[in-house]
Amino acid sequence: MHPSLSTSYILPAIVLNPILFLHSLNALLARLLPPIMIDATVQPPPYYARGPSAEHPHLDIHASDRLCWGYTVLMVCAQLVAFRRVSIRREEKEQRARRRKERPGGSKNVSTPHVMGLNSSSAQRAAADDTFLMKRLEVTMAKRAEVANDESEEVDFDRVDIIQPPHESFITITSPSHRFDLMYWHLSNILAYPIHHLPDRLSQQNSSTRGIGAARDWIASQFRTYAAASDGAMSVEVIGYDQDVDERIPFPVRISNVVATLRGSVDPGRYYVVSGHYDSRVSDVDNFIDDAPGADDDASGVAISLELARVMATRKPAATIVFAAVAGEEQNLYGSNFLAQSYKNASVDVQGMFTNDIVGSPTGDDGRKDPYTVRIFAQSSPTTESVAMARARATIGGENDSPARQLARFVVEVAQNNVTQMNIPVIYRLDRYLRGGDHRSFLEAGYTACRFTEPNEDFKHQHQNTRVENGTQYGDLIEYVDFEYTSRVGKVNGAALWSLANAPPAPKNVTLNTTVLSNESQFSWAMGNDTLLAGYEVVWRPTDAPFWTHQIPVGMNDHARVYLAKDNVNFGIRAVGKNGYKSPAAFPFPGQ
Repeated sequence: MHPSLSTSYILPAIVLNPILFLHSLNALLARLLPPIMIDATVQPPPYYARGPSAEHPHLDIHASDRLCWGYTVLMVCAQLVAFRRVSIRREEKEQRARRRKERPGGSKNVSTPHVMGLNSSSAQRAAADDTFLMKRLEVTMAKRAEVANDESEEVDFDRVDIIQPPHESFITITSPSHRFDLMYWHLSNILAYPIHHLPDRLSQQNSSTRGIGAARDWIASQFRTYAAASDGAMSVEVIGYDQDVDERIPFPVRISNVVATLRGSVDPGRYYVVSGHYDSRVSDVDNFIDDAPGADDDASGVAISLELARVMATRKPAATIVFAAVAGEEQNLYGSNFLAQSYKNASVDVQGMFTNDIVGSPTGDDGRKDPYTVRIFAQSSPTTESVAMARARATIGGENDSPARQLARFVVEVAQNNVTQMNIPVIYRLDRYLRGGDHRSFLEAGYTACRFTEPNEDFKHQHQNTRVENGTQYGDLIEYVDFEYTSRVGKVNGAALWSLANAPPAPKNVTLNTTVLSNESQFSWAMGNDTLLAGYEVVWRPTDAPFWTHQIPVGMNDHARVYLAKDNVNFGIRAVGKNGYKSPAAFPFPGQ
């Protein structure tokens, strides 16, 4: 017998069994109490088999062998269950204790790292700031340490206060509104105009019933319908340019993007963009004659832009949100490149962009289904980063803290929850092999952008002529779209956009002092003037962890010192709003 099994469960269950106690009690009663007299001619009631009798004046549980053994087995089993529960609880407490000891800095609890403000404009203010912060942190950390040391509390500090809970206003937006029947309605109307090729010479983009021009006009009309309910906050434009002959463009063609802009009520100069592309293709990318429905790729993404615009039009986000449907993606990202460069040339502060491209089905070509997962693709080092910045990022191991991955990390923290019902794995690359997407245009313009794509792709229903071959249906048809799935992906986008737009912007010019050898970490950043801003937080995680594991509030300061070695963890600084919303974290680069 295994020693731990015998000593922890079986032997205590036998030794502590109540039957032994009853036997001892019976023996004592038999010696101390007189016999109980009953009429032997009367049939005793059933309970006497378990109680006193003339022959046995004590509690005789052996009057029935079956009852005795059954009761004994029942009690042993009950005690085994109880002992097992106690053992599991003890193991959980030991694991929590080990986790506290293994945390950065070797601390038993979270209260070891201390923070204080650094130099202000005057030494007197610096001393006052230090005193205030230290008192605040001592109280905060004392409370956390008190809970951490209370072994009766079921608290896991690995993710305390890191995940932003869904805000009440966001739940109002997502829960009742993202119905799959509306997704079907959006998609079916987009697909009512069969040809979605960009070089659409057949209809010259002027038909009201067929072609990419008809789809463009319908999308614009829907955006305008939603804008009419926005009390002037949403405006709709069809913007574009004439593209000359180029790769995959056999003749000059008009490229048009449909853009609905919901102006922010507090910080309208800060933009967040969500898009899908409404052009499509068949097997031959230069074939602009045959019908190309494009249900999954990418009417599904356009449907999300439309539905989010409908839902948010009557609400007032703090920052500006743009809902876009772009063209020319299949030819070479022409539409999104025009949109991104237009924003760049106008010095528009786009702080985050999402493209939804192929988000219509969770079923792969092997039949595998994963209806509660959507991938988010996030590149590592920005291609627009200077050589010196890229070299510094590689030296300090900051590839996994690029702006795109900070944005993806933020999406997981605010959108992977019971409201969306979705899992969001972060894929650490720009895009899938041999594929591209509109987020790349924004990345190359210097903006932060990510891509959402379904977990398992079925290539029979992408970039295919509509046909039946050997009994297999090919073509990007609406019957292969799962509208409930697309609705959930829409909720993920809604959670991310709403959280971003109502949080303060991420800190800028964040640096980590690396001028001296020290086991503490000193940070500085540019103090924001956003009216939403309530303060800042220092966050960190082990270098091999994907998400933030710890945080410390540092208030309205532009400097902080954490008594934790910068060599052992990855740090970030994020802004906290008066409404509780938190920005994505900014990664600190070496500085003074």
